[in-house]
Amino acid sequence: MSHFNTLDHEQQVASLQRLALAALRQWDGDFVGLDLIKYRENAVFCATRSDGGRCALRVHRDGYHSEEALRSELQWMEALAADGIRVPQIIRTRDGEHLTRVHSDELDEARYVDMLGWLGGASIGSAEHGLEVETDVAGLFFDTGAVAARIHQSSARWEQPNAFSRHAWDEEGLVGQRPFWGPYWELDLLDDAQRDLLQATRQAARVDLRRYGRSLDNFGMIHADLVPENLLLDDAQLHLIDFDDAGFGWHMFELATALYFCLDDPRYTEIQAALLAGYHSVKPLGADDRATLPLFLALRGLTYLGWIHTRRESRTAEELGPLLVERACRLARAYLDQRR
Repeated sequence: MSHFNTLDHEQQVASLQRLALAALRQWDGDFVGLDLIKYRENAVFCATRSDGGRCALRVHRDGYHSEEALRSELQWMEALAADGIRVPQIIRTRDGEHLTRVHSDELDEARYVDMLGWLGGASIGSAEHGLEVETDVAGLFFDTGAVAARIHQSSARWEQPNAFSRHAWDEEGLVGQRPFWGPYWELDLLDDAQRDLLQATRQAARVDLRRYGRSLDNFGMIHADLVPENLLLDDAQLHLIDFDDAGFGWHMFELATALYFCLDDPRYTEIQAALLAGYHSVKPLGADDRATLPLFLALRGLTYLGWIHTRRESRTAEELGPLLVERACRLARAYLDQRR
């Protein structure tokens, strides 16, 4: 176990803030403030300049992404921005680099750090509380679907740099022996019946994914985390944040992710219809695409169990574990039932 992992929450935040302060020297600007705004795995700080301008400084967790993968994420965001999709601006270091690596003597480890332009507005909800908007939910999810379709179209047109490297939410990443977020069937919160259910889902999904197939029309770079927390509404304009999980995956997996934390919302039927309609207005969805929604909702549920399995000590795993198990099993049963 690293020294960092022996620290309590407050000690971790304090050490990351000192590392972030040191990292600020890599960027132009007279910074006068540095305040934590989010710490789940990455730590995100608001850095304030003397003229009042703000930007987001992100200290990456240790061991999740390589430098090449992080640079690829930022390159893809730049490409999306050039295509007119509202994402945070990438602010390069004074040496023109996308990110920097800073060593902390007190932690005896180094972290990658990048800087993003500040966005106003507020998230439309959270994993813990679901949607937190009351008006025009149909319009909001129509726009979300349309933005998702534009991302997928943009990615299909984009010529990736040779060194581009991101993980994949493909068959191996979802139902293989080593899923990207971990072997969800080993989660200690599951009982034997639940474990059997997930294994049956995994087996059926492998068949259905192969039958559905992969092409530029249904698979490519996706945001992979279009949850309410990452949809920022500013003066009726929708912005996307947090591309940390972006990778190669099925487009319908993207839409399933956008719906996952809305499943218990009483407006869910309206939300789903609006999301699919918004997507279809930009990039047509066929009947075979729509038919895979139960499959990808079930797979999204499994991935979250993998996430908490590999992060059992985290607050999020502690708080959301029972909810995620119940929901994953419910979605797995629904998926298997509709196959019969």
